[in-house]
Amino acid sequence: MKIYNTMTRKKEDFVPIDESEIKMYVCGPTVYNYIHIGNARPAVVFDTLRRYFEYKGKEVKYIQNFTDVDDKIINKSLEEGVSAQEVSEKYIEEYFDDADALNLQRATVHPKVTENMAEIIDFVKTLVDKGYAYESEGDVYYSTRKFAGYGKLSGQNIEDLEAGARVSVGEKKRDPLDFALWKARKQEGEPAWESPWGMGRPGWHIECSAMSNKYLGETIDIHAGGQDLAFPHHENEIAQTEAYTGKKFANYWMHNAYITIDNEKMSKSKGNFFTVRDIRKDYSGEEIRFFLLSGHYRSPINFSRDLMIQSRNGLARMHNAKQNLEHLVQNGAEIMTEQETAELQRLDAFRDKFDAAMEDDLNTADAISVVFELIREVNTIVKDGASREFAAKALSLLSELTGVLGILGGSEESDRIPAEIEALVQERQEARKAKNFARADEIRDLLREKGFEVEDTPQGPRIHKL
Repeated sequence: MKIYNTMTRKKEDFVPIDESEIKMYVCGPTVYNYIHIGNARPAVVFDTLRRYFEYKGKEVKYIQNFTDVDDKIINKSLEEGVSAQEVSEKYIEEYFDDADALNLQRATVHPKVTENMAEIIDFVKTLVDKGYAYESEGDVYYSTRKFAGYGKLSGQNIEDLEAGARVSVGEKKRDPLDFALWKARKQEGEPAWESPWGMGRPGWHIECSAMSNKYLGETIDIHAGGQDLAFPHHENEIAQTEAYTGKKFANYWMHNAYITIDNEKMSKSKGNFFTVRDIRKDYSGEEIRFFLLSGHYRSPINFSRDLMIQSRNGLARMHNAKQNLEHLVQNGAEIMTEQETAELQRLDAFRDKFDAAMEDDLNTADAISVVFELIREVNTIVKDGASREFAAKALSLLSELTGVLGILGGSEESDRIPAEIEALVQERQEARKAKNFARADEIRDLLREKGFEVEDTPQGPRIHKL
């Protein structure tokens, strides 16, 4: 498999540190609000990468953190008149609601900052002891110039950074380029923990370094996130972690590109800021996931109603193919024909094409195209019916490939045919047998009103959602 490494700016062969277990760290959300569509992209993309590794027989230790201590959380708590913990716990719960709709697998561990404070404090203390950080009136700052490789991930250099550096009001750092590892408590009631530098809380960047080190060890296979995190967040993580361990932090850095909204940058001020919860009012989580995988993860992707409708239609084609095969598995011919036997051997080539797309830097767009090619091929073969065995094997391959993409699982409530609908279909069949075609037509119209279509086939009625 080849992966584009942001650090080297080229595709590289992916070689895990340990063949038995791949170690991945993916930056998670700051939990003060619902996640937006931009947050969803890395969550879906790197969940799919994990699924592919597991599909190829690898164990994956997948860590995704929750930032549950942050100025934004504190501000939200003051606005709502509740504790910061209540805010973070509420939005962690809401995150999982959206994550389940997007069919995201749970991380091996979802560590929280508040549950790893001892490790974070120890990490900061070690950096101070090593001379990479210093205390200033209860704050602790990282000495950026002490780390010789600073800027290697993002391609920044110290001279350019220096020209644009500023010291914010209230900061007590020695150099404008330095960044906070620990922040002294500013006011009573603010979340704070006892430390060697007094009551305070961690800066944003330090948490991922400490938690990655705790759960995955000193050097990991893949560190991933959105393009916006490459600088300064990931750059600062590298400086902290490599100063702390004396070793390379991550072998591969992966970043997905931005999402635009109707070809404009997403912004609350422009009124084009959409949370996943907003979008789920009009589209299913599966449709959102399909949309996010329909472009290559390193290419910008544009969110628009037209593109979401295209995603809905594409996904519907996949569901129809799946339902048709499920119907044939139950109602198809008993014996597989020689033609079907020959066609089955051809179908295996689609698996190889799918794998080739996924192994070319996780090209999910091409992988989806392969699935549609498979569906076209199968539909040609089964248009006049097929054997149960052929249908079962074609269905197995379709489910295998779409399962890697995290779609077509059939586990969503929306995929199930309600018992009421099945009863109406059965009643319609009985009316047709009794030649009561008026009643049969009434039931067909009633089914349409309820959002279902019944299709009469030589193998019996087939139901699908409109």
